[in-house]
Amino acid sequence: METSAYAIVHFFPGGTKDQYEASVAAAHPGEGQRPPGQIFHAAGPSDGGWRVIAVHESKESWESFRDSTLMPLLQKGVEGGFTTMPEATEIPLHNLLM
Repeated sequence: METSAYAIVHFFPGGTKDQYEASVAAAHPGEGQRPPGQIFHAAGPSDGGWRVIAVHESKESWESFRDSTLMPLLQKGVEGGFTTMPEATEIPLHNLLM
């Protein structure tokens, strides 16, 4: 089953839960809400930092969120948020079960 969904895995070396919560509050439209086009979001501690996994409806949806919201916020800095840019892995998805 071919899909146009697109996954992004961000790793923030040295990142913490508190930094994640500040950053996601700034980047998402409201508590418990995802940005337009994002269909899945998960995050948690990972060896040496914090990992965020998101799935968007399409690569275009991801790029729109990345370019208009996420990267400007991270570059400007979020009070209490992540202090480094993430290591990013982007994955065009072949299959997505929900």
